Amino acid sequence: MTTTAEELREDVRRHYAASARAADSGGCGCGSCCNDRHYDASELGEVPERAALASLGCGNPTAVAELHEGETVLDLGSGGGIDVLLSARRVGHTGTVYGLDMTDEMLALAQRNAREAGASNVHFLKGLIEQIPLPAESVDVVISNCVINLSTDKAAVLAEIARVLKPGGRIGISDVVAEDHLSPAERAERGSFVGCVAGALSKSEYEAGLEAAGFGEISVEFTYGAAEGMHGAVVRAIRI
Repeated sequence: MTTTAEELREDVRRHYAASARAADSGGCGCGSCCNDRHYDASELGEVPERAALASLGCGNPTAVAELHEGETVLDLGSGGGIDVLLSARRVGHTGTVYGLDMTDEMLALAQRNAREAGASNVHFLKGLIEQIPLPAESVDVVISNCVINLSTDKAAVLAEIARVLKPGGRIGISDVVAEDHLSPAERAERGSFVGCVAGALSKSEYEAGLEAAGFGEISVEFTYGAAEGMHGAVVRAIRI
């Protein structure tokens, strides 16, 4: 039986809602993509414990993006808020960080974590990464941590990222990416969609998608093995 895009999205929503509830009760919210091992001890010390427990990413996009004081940052699929809170410290009180998520439980957890951290320059938005609820050319940097692979319409995501970025704006994304020789069916054999494997783009697909969306200086760099022929990766590009 064929699974529809809406069914896949609902599977993702249910999974991450359960992860948020687990983290909120003091348990580990991990189990889908990865965990907080991509952050060093000093970074984990900057955020509430529940934010770290809810970390489901495959990298550290705040390090990839090289954030600066006063910038406006958007985190796609912000989850429990770890990357939003780390970004908020880096852009300072003159900067702003938005976290976008579709899961009520994750948004509620992130808002509690932001209050506990005393972060006054963050805003959490409910919505889809395919339909970002921000104006055009309103953001300096877009980050994301193992979320774009979960979208069923990645071309729409990349187009929306380009829309909200200012000209010259940049992306710093951590994601799971397949080697070019793997077909979609072979990727699905290596892991589930909700587990951040079956829906992963290949390296050349990512590069072509970013170019089509209006990006230049594109780099997709493998960083570690996630499954046979699948890798955690760092994705960088500049909005032309």
